Amino acid sequence: RVDRQPSVSVQPDWVKVEELDLAKLQKNLTTSTDTPTSIDDILWCGFLDAYNDVYDKVNSRSPVPLKRIETKEFYPVTTTDDPVLEKLAIDGGHGNVFTTEVILGHLMTCTRSVYPWDLIFTKLPGGTIFMDKRDNSPLDFLTVNETAHASQVQRDDKDQDQAQTETVVGLEATMIHQNFSQQILRSSKGSSSNRKEYDLPNPFFDEDEAEEEGMEPASVAYRYRKFDLGQDTTVVCRTELHGLVKKSSYMTAFALNEHAINPQAIAWRDKIDSQSGAVLANELKNNSFKLAKWTAQSLLAGADQMKIGFVSRKDPKNTYEHVILATQFYRPKDFATQITLSENNMWAMVRMFIQLVRKQQDGKYVLMRDPNKAVLRLYKVPLNTFEDDDEEE
Repeated sequence: RVDRQPSVSVQPDWVKVEELDLAKLQKNLTTSTDTPTSIDDILWCGFLDAYNDVYDKVNSRSPVPLKRIETKEFYPVTTTDDPVLEKLAIDGGHGNVFTTEVILGHLMTCTRSVYPWDLIFTKLPGGTIFMDKRDNSPLDFLTVNETAHASQVQRDDKDQDQAQTETVVGLEATMIHQNFSQQILRSSKGSSSNRKEYDLPNPFFDEDEAEEEGMEPASVAYRYRKFDLGQDTTVVCRTELHGLVKKSSYMTAFALNEHAINPQAIAWRDKIDSQSGAVLANELKNNSFKLAKWTAQSLLAGADQMKIGFVSRKDPKNTYEHVILATQFYRPKDFATQITLSENNMWAMVRMFIQLVRKQQDGKYVLMRDPNKAVLRLYKVPLNTFEDDDEEE
């Protein structure tokens, strides 16, 4: 058994106010009418490039090398650092819970989590709630085989312990996912017809800094939406779309990766063309949390299609070179059904966490998953918690 460390150290001045059993959470949810009564777009920022349908034909007999896309910027910006969400909160009238799809999708599916994580809630006078994550939090990186039965990731370096291996493999998966999401789009260079620009530019892109370094934002449309949950609860959420299919359908894009060929596992190159269902079924078992979170994020963003890439190492020992073996489109609602992810349950989880914070005093709270047990703890923490970390960065 792997003895994991907490994602953040509990300080002496933190006060535990709640403890929740993750296994029982799902059973105790009330899910009668938990989906939002209405969903409205507030505004759009950024741009979307068109999907390149040559990637529909990729197979293991003629795999496509995964390119390292060095000139695209990705922005894992938390709620309170988002100038658009800040303005919407100050203007008033939009909602009383502010968050991002990464945080909301995580909470909606967190009963599937195995590794430790933490989130920050701030309850303001008047009852407005902000949900945040720390910079370089576990939410910024993908996990690999988190829900596998043995919950062991095969090591590339025999000197690494299991926790270090999980971190390194997670970095590899995150890089693959980012590169894949951009590679499968048509280049807009010299052709504006492959790009759809939205009302406002990417809110996190610094043009001066980028020009010096030759960078541009990744193809992402930030769709700011409000979800009316009734009972005086409206959630304002920044969601993300990654591309356009046939000029009118919105898509999200994600990559599953085969990080090392485990003798007991299904080798993707042997099965992906003829038995793609078996490969996916295995991934649903080993990466249940990651796939559920991607599906929740796609549903929140109102994506028509979710593109999943199957990416493997070019050579089992080479962590830097990868090939795309297959890609597949899924409709998020159908995929949710396939992986037994209920939208009612997703929103019931959100309501439960909002009620949990609402009944506390005004202030700042940290919600943590225990590193080794299926338990969540909510701590009341000083208002300046984590702010020194931001200043140092």
